[in-house]
Amino acid sequence: MSADHTIDHDSWNYSPAKLPRQSKIELGRIHGVLPFTSVRNPGFRSSSSHRVWMTYRTAANDYRPEVGIAESAAEAAVAHELLLSPLLYDLQFQPLKVYLRPGDRKGPSYTHDLLATFVDGRRTLIFVRNSDSLQKPRTRRDIEAIQAATPSRAADSMIIVDAGRYSRQRRENLFRLHEAIQTPDPEIDDIVLWTACNHRSLWLMRDLFPLLDLPQKTVFKSCHRLIARGALTANLDHVVAEWSRIEVAS
Repeated sequence: MSADHTIDHDSWNYSPAKLPRQSKIELGRIHGVLPFTSVRNPGFRSSSSHRVWMTYRTAANDYRPEVGIAESAAEAAVAHELLLSPLLYDLQFQPLKVYLRPGDRKGPSYTHDLLATFVDGRRTLIFVRNSDSLQKPRTRRDIEAIQAATPSRAADSMIIVDAGRYSRQRRENLFRLHEAIQTPDPEIDDIVLWTACNHRSLWLMRDLFPLLDLPQKTVFKSCHRLIARGALTANLDHVVAEWSRIEVAS
């Protein structure tokens, strides 16, 4: 194509320009962090998809930080939500590749999004897809084919997660809650929770600030940790901040 026929995507054609597929990003060794060891690296550069790199800790690795790569923002949000659960033992990204035609390793394949292992030994594969896709007959047929191709020994169950459940603000809040629990302070959390339980007119998070002889940022972080562990509740589809409505969980 000559320069005279090049489409200018800045002046009038507002759809994203289709760019050549770039190579995958390969992370080098990070001191003190376990490497990404899954069967597939989804971390290629893209002008249309949102890849998420993160570090996370689980009991399976003695809470040492490990690299995880999510193929979408919704997939990362599901991972963050799982990592908040005290029932989670281990979490793997891109854990298992299955071939949709039995015995044909050159044919179509699928790599599962997440594998969650819980403290009671249950293992669950997680399929994350957007709402529109889940309504299509083709997607339902794909899911049936994936379930049929997945060995029964790989997991106890497989669940389908609608990415539409995770609004942009919910995704951001789950990220912040996961970040908050990386710096635990149980003594401060006990003080903040006791105050919340005994403050009859508690309505907003900021109502706690004048009741505690602690820096505001310390109380703010503690509230996030308490929300993360379910001791306090808040609407995660709204910004969780000092003006947020919070309640003590029943």
